[in-house]
Amino acid sequence: MIYLTTAIREFDAKLLINYWLPRSPDAHPEATASSSFQAPAARVAQVAWDAETDTLTPEEALPGWIHTTPLVAKPDQLIKRRGKAGLLKLNANWPDAKAWIAARAGKPQKVEAVTGTLNNFVVEPFCPHAPDAEFYVCINSAREGDYVLFTHQGGVDVGDVDAKAQKLLIPADPEEPFPPRQVWTDTLLVNVSDPGKKQALTDFLVRLYSVYVDLHFAYLEINPLVMTDDGQIYYLDMAAKLDQTAEYLCGPKWAIARDPSVYGDAMANFSIQGEDRGPPMVWPAPFGRDLTPEEAYIARLDSGTGASLKLTVLNSKGRIWTMVAGGGASVVYSDAIAAHGFAHELANYGEYSGAPTETQTFEYAKTLLDLMTRDAPHPDGKLLIIGGGIANFTNVAATFKGIIRALKLYKPLLIKHKVCIFVRRGGPNYQEGLRAMRLLGEELGVEIHVFGPETHITNIVPLALGIKTEKEIELEQVPPPPVKPATDKASVETSEKVGAVNPETGERIQPQDQIVQFDAVKPHGERPAFIPFDENTRSLVFGLQPRAIQGMLDFDYACGRKTPSVAAMVYPFGGHHIQKFYWGTKETLLPVYTSLEEAAAKHPDADVVVNFASSRSVYSSTLDVLKLPQIRALALIAEGVPERHAREILWRAKRANVLVIGPATVGGIKPGCFRIGNSGGMMDNIVSSKLYRPGSVGYVSKSGGMSNELNNILALNTNGTYEGIAIGGDRYPSTTFIDHLLRYEKDPSCKMLVLLGEVGGIEEYRVIDAVKQGILTKPIVAWAIGTCAKMFTTEVQFGHAGSMANSERETASAKNAAMRAAGFFVPDTFEDLPKLLRATYERLVTDGTIVPQPERPPPAIPIDYKWAQELGMVRKPAAFISTISDERGAELMYSGVKISDVFDSDMGIGGVVSLLWFKRPLPPVCTQFIEMALMLTADHGPAVSGAMNTIITTRAGKDLISSLVSGLLTIGDRFGGALDNAAREFSAAYDGGLTPREFVDKMRRDNKLIPGIGHRIKSVSNPDYRVQVVKEYVQKNFESHKLLDYALAVERVTTAKKETLILNVDGCIAVCFVDMLRESGAFTREEADEYAQIGVLNGIFTLGRTIGFIGHHLDQKRLKTPLYRHPADDFHIEMATPTRIVGNFNPPNAGKP
Repeated sequence: MIYLTTAIREFDAKLLINYWLPRSPDAHPEATASSSFQAPAARVAQVAWDAETDTLTPEEALPGWIHTTPLVAKPDQLIKRRGKAGLLKLNANWPDAKAWIAARAGKPQKVEAVTGTLNNFVVEPFCPHAPDAEFYVCINSAREGDYVLFTHQGGVDVGDVDAKAQKLLIPADPEEPFPPRQVWTDTLLVNVSDPGKKQALTDFLVRLYSVYVDLHFAYLEINPLVMTDDGQIYYLDMAAKLDQTAEYLCGPKWAIARDPSVYGDAMANFSIQGEDRGPPMVWPAPFGRDLTPEEAYIARLDSGTGASLKLTVLNSKGRIWTMVAGGGASVVYSDAIAAHGFAHELANYGEYSGAPTETQTFEYAKTLLDLMTRDAPHPDGKLLIIGGGIANFTNVAATFKGIIRALKLYKPLLIKHKVCIFVRRGGPNYQEGLRAMRLLGEELGVEIHVFGPETHITNIVPLALGIKTEKEIELEQVPPPPVKPATDKASVETSEKVGAVNPETGERIQPQDQIVQFDAVKPHGERPAFIPFDENTRSLVFGLQPRAIQGMLDFDYACGRKTPSVAAMVYPFGGHHIQKFYWGTKETLLPVYTSLEEAAAKHPDADVVVNFASSRSVYSSTLDVLKLPQIRALALIAEGVPERHAREILWRAKRANVLVIGPATVGGIKPGCFRIGNSGGMMDNIVSSKLYRPGSVGYVSKSGGMSNELNNILALNTNGTYEGIAIGGDRYPSTTFIDHLLRYEKDPSCKMLVLLGEVGGIEEYRVIDAVKQGILTKPIVAWAIGTCAKMFTTEVQFGHAGSMANSERETASAKNAAMRAAGFFVPDTFEDLPKLLRATYERLVTDGTIVPQPERPPPAIPIDYKWAQELGMVRKPAAFISTISDERGAELMYSGVKISDVFDSDMGIGGVVSLLWFKRPLPPVCTQFIEMALMLTADHGPAVSGAMNTIITTRAGKDLISSLVSGLLTIGDRFGGALDNAAREFSAAYDGGLTPREFVDKMRRDNKLIPGIGHRIKSVSNPDYRVQVVKEYVQKNFESHKLLDYALAVERVTTAKKETLILNVDGCIAVCFVDMLRESGAFTREEADEYAQIGVLNGIFTLGRTIGFIGHHLDQKRLKTPLYRHPADDFHIEMATPTRIVGNFNPPNAGKP
């Protein structure tokens, strides 16, 4: 899920200010209001239009003051300049305001170039005031701190506030001094002459800023802020943005401020309650971008997963649909479509990334295909571009499974709409994924064109649009001139098996020989500040991330490093231990510590930390890292770090002279030296992009996925990457483009620079200034992605949190033009980037700046068994087989039946037993019989051996499981075994053709009791009700009950001798169960006999009696009964003298020294 700085409704913003203005803690000891300050409280009500019922909020849900107060009504939908658009109703009574709202609710409204539906309105008291009582206030967050803007002239015609407003910067650097209260007054209120107003306004501003900080606002504007002559303050129009990443911190505060019960409103009965007191925060779509049901569904999927799923429908009738993996890649594909003049045909913007599951990908693809095939077929057919960059760790084949399932589901509609599909993807297991897509093309009956990472990421766009042919694409992808390879062969580690004998020494290989030990590494001297990583860099990894760490060690081994780049791990919750990792084909041990301080003390050579902490804990763990003087570089992988925390981290890191990469980054890579986490992808991509040895090109990008693409592009068109950094997609990355490009400029080994910027922000302009000032002199090839944004009529939030232009200067087109004007090498489109890189590289080779080195063969990389198995390269027989349940898919399944179907069918516990025991659903008459048997065997009083064992164990203080097991262990031939034995004996007699009397006589001759016959109390004249219930049910509902009839005939023989030798409940259940197995039609005779033999009847008794044993345990716990000791007089103890004694119990010298 991508977290954003998101605009909220004016209604919500005013409630937050209302509630917290007198309550929020002071942002700083200097930011205090005077004791006389009275926080203003605005009255505000919300009127919403319900699209389903075409009704407005009922009057009984609105506060009573709307009927007695002159009102202002206006839309509450993130519309700029509502007044100029005529969307204000002033000084109206409630009937007029209501009529004005009703006339506009649910109707399309055009504001400037955007048309949208008005569905939310705000109503508040009309505040008459003089024009000179209006002020303008704005607080805005920036990288350097928070700016407070104030002008003494507010209102609709406020004009260019940036030019005319007084500004005060509150530094983000916690070490910088906070402006004292008097500075606020002297700086912001210079044009306010009334001393009383100055005092009150200063109080209001410092309290407003405290709320801004406490609730993690990112933007807050009040225009106008009105202060009347009597000193009352009113905030009339308000616009605000909250940092959505801070919801885990501020969610309860946001909720309680908006809880109607706090204000005693009638709305309390109509509000939606969340997990906190009050409703959860609402994040409205931009005006003109009302979410479709499909977009809302994908948003709900996105909110419930760690992956990122985005869908924006731009033109539902468009021909070109995209399904792209990766935030940066999704923008690049949209750019390419727009660059070729097809923006009007682009139907959607969207992405799926962050390793979504097969089910999530299936749901995403299914939703997209439904939208694509919903309207009438287009005469020219439709295009589906399934694109993506080179993944870092996502199993491409696994995600493609979900897409393939959806494509198969929509096969008829895809054919009907003449859909042509173009696929391009790279990353882990991409070969298998692309192979599956090719095979799908043969089955689906639609055109599918499949390409891998050898094809430039967006080259499938001109292919799909018919602008280029595959032949033209192939000619453009000519590799650079070959360089003579080195003569030395790649080193391949040979490893003998444990137990093998060395023929030279005669020594046998022992298990310990397979574990590689590394001595403590001595520092190799101080590295220059511009080189944070080299081939000797050692790191600490915060968090248990075995997959990422193994990837780092595999990279180290491939590069020929002498020691692993990971010195140790830090995990505060697991205690001290060690973990094994592979070093080539052998293994090595890495220690795990509970604190960073201890790990740093034990490993003084480690000067880099890779922090995998979650967004909630990354702040505190990073502050701990910055206290360690030996740390020079830090990578923050987590995304969704609250912006206020991220900003503080970057300034504290500057003070500590620590280079921080991230947050929200995959990290970076220095080929041949050091890799951060999953940077560079799997080892096959490391090899194909030649990242095992250094090149000459240093790049910096925001996107982690696009950094892999750059590695691939540079390997194909230059001598490869020297160093690559993904700074992260959040709004405040700790280091920016210029920080890393300045390092590359100072590094003599880096000859050429690449900058991949994007729409939003101004960081590219800092690089432009450095080039103009002559600070950066090396050639820079640059491109800003997101050029398509200007062609969309409404706001579109791209994949990264900062990817949205707030001004023309922040658009990708403006950045590309400015970089071109400053002397950067800027291609016409992203598709032309490889050609420009190749041309620039060849020019540097020609003038001798770059001297290509002989290419060394790629290293032989051992592959993990588990990954090889996933790739289908090896096979291994399963150690266990299960045929009754599977929880791996979207739903738990019992013998092929989905759990939802289990509940929908009302099959009950008997039906579940039938699925899990017999692997088939049985008819209701059978499942009800199973439930009857369980009820009848649930308990037989506390005196039976099993119940007694359970009770005694419970009274000894043992837990439920121990007590239950002690009771279950008594079940056997003497206790509970009558069901199995009765079924066996009665079945054998009946199948053997014995008459009931012959059966009784045979058992007497064999000196055996007949299992299932006889009861201690019950008799013919005092029948057992349980037997009657079972007998009557079976005789009434079973089509055939031959064995029951046989058992009743045996009963007549035995009761003729003695009245208590009746068919007891165990025998009755047993013979009826055999009748069910044999006569229900659900089993063959062989299956019925097998189930009777393997203990299914004993299972019924065990399952039923478990209910009773648990009851006895809970009963004893509830009664708090003490430890039980059996009375000694209940035992007859007789100790006989042994008949033969060996030795003497009292040797004569015993005890003598």
